[in-house]
Amino acid sequence: MQSAAPAAPGTPPGGETSGGPARGVRPPLLRELLLVTSLFLVYKLGRLFANGHEARAFRNADRVWDAERALRLPGEGAVQALLLHGEPLVKAANTYYALVHFPATLAFLVWLYWRRPAHYLWSRRVLALLTAAALALHLTVPLAPPRLLAATGLVDTARVYGPSVYGAAPEADSMANQFAAMPSLHFGWALMVAIGLIAATRSPWRLLWLAHPALTLLVIVGTANHYWLDALAATALLGAALTLVRAPGRRTAPPPGPQAESPVERDPAARAAAPRAQVPSPRPAAGVLR
Repeated sequence: MQSAAPAAPGTPPGGETSGGPARGVRPPLLRELLLVTSLFLVYKLGRLFANGHEARAFRNADRVWDAERALRLPGEGAVQALLLHGEPLVKAANTYYALVHFPATLAFLVWLYWRRPAHYLWSRRVLALLTAAALALHLTVPLAPPRLLAATGLVDTARVYGPSVYGAAPEADSMANQFAAMPSLHFGWALMVAIGLIAATRSPWRLLWLAHPALTLLVIVGTANHYWLDALAATALLGAALTLVRAPGRRTAPPPGPQAESPVERDPAARAAAPRAQVPSPRPAAGVLR
């Protein structure tokens, strides 16, 4: 029976470093499918549970709109005006909002699972924390999107031009909670996808992944589904989640081991034959007779 090969220095038992599983070690697929599906269902049900607070949602929307004007943030209408220059452009923005959000995040997780398992676990944990924090805000701070707030003067581009993922009557929409604008998980997830791919790849062009959250930001604001502050809130929550979850490769220093002995120290015969250092005898003090 062959003995196991010794572990690499700084590697704890089980073949894992303190930064996560070794490269190529994947968690069980069935467990991950069940876990991700369960998290998604809890999130969807939680958003639906937050329905029924229309009055609070519109009061909060008025406060957010006034706060943005007080902070002198750019008007969402300026972004929407760019999209309304042509019907194909605004339809493309509506399609991006409706169809890219979930598939892009799912493809991101699948690719990491097969190619970068350590980064997959890190990204999944960060996304779970971000989504849980967002759900807590959706439940406690319902917020009507700018497309439903008359004071904004914005057009509900999905309802006018299509396609739309929401029902015509927000208070009766049984498929989605339209009063869960803050934070924007469209932007938060897109930003995490870009950060995760930048961290997991080494291409000199990997910073181009930031185009995904940048385009998502323009889409969610231009289609009047979110305020600027919704994206800022998502960014703050994502930053907190990234702080709490250790990124792959960030290893703690291994405890110092015993110093290796030299060949002379290991061999008693060589140690006995080795010349000993001569210790000089003390010189007598001046004026003292020997």
